Amino acid sequence: MTGRARQVIEGSDIIIGNDTYLNQISDLLPGKKVIRSSMGKEVERAKLSIDLAREKKVAMVSGGDPGIYGMAGIVLEILDRDGSDIDWEVVPGVTAAQAAASRIGSPLSGDFVTISLSDLLTPLEVIEKRLEGAFSLGIPVVLYNPKSRGRPHTFSAAMEIAARFRGPDTPVGIIRNAFRDGEEIAVTTLLQIRDYAEKVDMHTTVIVGGEESRIWRNGTDVKGIITPRGYHKKYVY
Repeated sequence: MTGRARQVIEGSDIIIGNDTYLNQISDLLPGKKVIRSSMGKEVERAKLSIDLAREKKVAMVSGGDPGIYGMAGIVLEILDRDGSDIDWEVVPGVTAAQAAASRIGSPLSGDFVTISLSDLLTPLEVIEKRLEGAFSLGIPVVLYNPKSRGRPHTFSAAMEIAARFRGPDTPVGIIRNAFRDGEEIAVTTLLQIRDYAEKVDMHTTVIVGGEESRIWRNGTDVKGIITPRGYHKKYVY
């Protein structure tokens, strides 16, 4: 959470969000009117926040960064369609790609791609086409929403696509609940990813290294993943 996000929540009259996110900021909620909503009710939640914002200061809580697979888009879409003249602000947060990457070193030092494997809003064939394009670039790929109970095979399919473009020694970082209770971290390779498939769920961010990414080791101790930015091509160090 950024400092600005805390300020906005503390200065709001009404806080709206689903339980997953609200439970993580419980210390900021006393004295506020709190409206809890379930997953799948994003449109209704957005409409309600706009209606309430005509009279009160409302904070829509979203996980990670609200503009990256978060609630900012749908709120602004509805504002645009309604032609509503309401003051608004998108408050940046720390997105899962950044948080997860920091736990395993520096796997995203330069260009990288993020793709969500959730097919709730994007058809699976479109996701697969995007995966092919992303992995063909040779840069790291961050996978959001990699696997759920309703689509247990999507992650395996993504790894099969990755294997068509990346070598078996390509490093893969698996970060579950980054910076939260129950955090789990594993660093492996594309060849051995099947051994870690059970650790992957909707709370997990998966980072597949690029062509220059490597596992950082100290002897047999795995320290993390490094993706060189290119300094080694220009400087001696």
